[in-house]
Amino acid sequence: MSKSKGKSKPKHKHKSAELVQKGTLDITRSGMGYVVITGGTGDVLVRPGDFNNALHGDTVRVKIVKENLSTGKKEGRITEVISRRQTEFVGTLQISTNFAFFVPDTDKPMPDLFIPLENLKGAKHKDKVIVRLVKWDKGDKKPVGEVVGVMKAEDVNDMAMKELLTESGFPLSFSDDVLEESARLPDTISPVEIASRKDFRDILTFTIDPVDAKDFDDAISIRLLKNGLYEIGVHIADVSHYVEPDTKLDEEAYKRATSVYLPDRVNPMLPEHISNVLCSLRPHEDKLTFSAVFQMDVKGKVKQYWLGKTIIHSKHRYTYEDVQSIIEGSEGPYSDEILLLNRIAQTLRKQRFDKGAINFSSQEVRFTLDEKGKPTGIVVKESKEAHQLIEEFMLLANRTVAENVSKVKQNKSPVPFPYRVHDTPDEKKLDPFIIFAKKYGHVFDTSSPENIASSFNTMLADVKGKPEQHVLEQLGIRTMAKAAYTTENIGHYGLGFEHYCHFTSPIRRYPDVQVHRILQSCLMDKPLVDKKLEEKCKHTSERERAAMECERAGNKYKQVEFMKNYLGEVFEGVISGVSNFGFWVETVAHKCEGLVSITSLSDFDDFRSVEGEYCLTGRRSGRTFRMGDKVFIRVVAANLDKRQLDYEWVLQSAKTEEDEKPKRGRMKKK
Repeated sequence: MSKSKGKSKPKHKHKSAELVQKGTLDITRSGMGYVVITGGTGDVLVRPGDFNNALHGDTVRVKIVKENLSTGKKEGRITEVISRRQTEFVGTLQISTNFAFFVPDTDKPMPDLFIPLENLKGAKHKDKVIVRLVKWDKGDKKPVGEVVGVMKAEDVNDMAMKELLTESGFPLSFSDDVLEESARLPDTISPVEIASRKDFRDILTFTIDPVDAKDFDDAISIRLLKNGLYEIGVHIADVSHYVEPDTKLDEEAYKRATSVYLPDRVNPMLPEHISNVLCSLRPHEDKLTFSAVFQMDVKGKVKQYWLGKTIIHSKHRYTYEDVQSIIEGSEGPYSDEILLLNRIAQTLRKQRFDKGAINFSSQEVRFTLDEKGKPTGIVVKESKEAHQLIEEFMLLANRTVAENVSKVKQNKSPVPFPYRVHDTPDEKKLDPFIIFAKKYGHVFDTSSPENIASSFNTMLADVKGKPEQHVLEQLGIRTMAKAAYTTENIGHYGLGFEHYCHFTSPIRRYPDVQVHRILQSCLMDKPLVDKKLEEKCKHTSERERAAMECERAGNKYKQVEFMKNYLGEVFEGVISGVSNFGFWVETVAHKCEGLVSITSLSDFDDFRSVEGEYCLTGRRSGRTFRMGDKVFIRVVAANLDKRQLDYEWVLQSAKTEEDEKPKRGRMKKK
């Protein structure tokens, strides 16, 4: 035996392929960077001198230059910026005689941008501006930008909303190339295109949308067939007809991946000419659609379905309020058809919950705004039958499309497809919740995912209207996994569907555009196989999360702006969260959440958090603040910069709830 054979190989050596990895750069406030590696093999430390023009949030390639095998810590340098998370920034302009610089407003270290004088677009020294990064050559320390918008100093709200969008990586404007492509799209539909589609223009079709909507993604058609069944069509704007692969429009739509809905505006995925004109299913206009058409009986039983390209002509545009009014007994156009659709939708809804879908209730907070976007009131909207009517038919279409494509094979393998999936509850979150729910008399059967869902539904039905409803619903939702896009079809647990996708909103969601393209290729027996689809699914899932966080931040800003008018006033609220540094309270009247700090309670008692009980308990008095408890709070601070409300608990021994009614009444009048 050779002596060398027994020697172990040096552990520090790597294959060359392992030296360079792909990930996302996260820059800390201190200026150090960490590349979060795709696939979760550990973060890589990157020092500021090794960023190689990368900015916070960029997708990069990083070369590992040092690794500690005992701790697993890695250090590297960035070799390539694959894609930028953010290309537009809000900040201040500094103009000298021959040049200008842009200083970004960000807590993430980044260089100032050089602005050639010809790129100022009329902006002046010290203006607050939006600047787009247009060029940053490798090895160049001077990134070049152009001004794309000047913000008025007095319009604080507009500035705040734009900063939220840019910080989340959503561009505020479209490039000239994208707008030019959009403008070139034909407004008229050719006879050849009409002839290639199933014609639904003579069939009763209408849209149902929010009162302020402009982009109408979907329409419903209905007619009675000679066989006694009802033909119900779900018609979706055919965005993929206009937005073709490998165009500037498609690149921009993919990059954004979603529209963002802030309280006073929509930041669209597609230019307005497409989203609000060409593809919006406006009444009394011929429109191109992609449709799921069902033959059903009055009990919602689907006897057969058809999927394909269509042309429609909407006869009427309803708001949800219009439809709800008809459902509740008012007269309205096509009321018989609306009532029939509602009856079928409610049957579908019941069947869905009977089969294991989880019935969490939902509320939406909307702001009434003045002409400058300042909130003048808050309206809490609940899901009513009008919303459920549209929801059930959209769910049916989404599920049917996913089932259809799941059966298609290419070379004996499933066709890659962006499923919308939702995993079973997280066991670490579920176990303490089950223990907590048991204290209210609710027992969970954990023998299978189906039985867990059934236990949830039993609990949700039992707690309706009881004091503990809010806490159990909120904590129950927190046990749930996050829905996402992926080519791995694990089903949708919350909806109780084995197959599910997003097909019904291509104007505002890029995965729906992908679904349309793949579905059409399958219908033509030429399945589209995209080997990079899983990577694209991860991108669209990440952009969806960024949009949701941006929307939450926008709502929080408006809540703080609204509550600034009521500093010192007392309101009734419900404890919505508990931690070791205090508890959060959501006001009953307007759903504005603020923190009651534990330090503000020190005059009353020494409070401590009780693990697993979701409560704070006083050591001397035994007084408890538990999630779901009703309390009274005083508004003591409203910080717009931090989007933070601070409350203090009000002891009600000397003040009854009756005393508070005039104060809450005055608030509503404002």
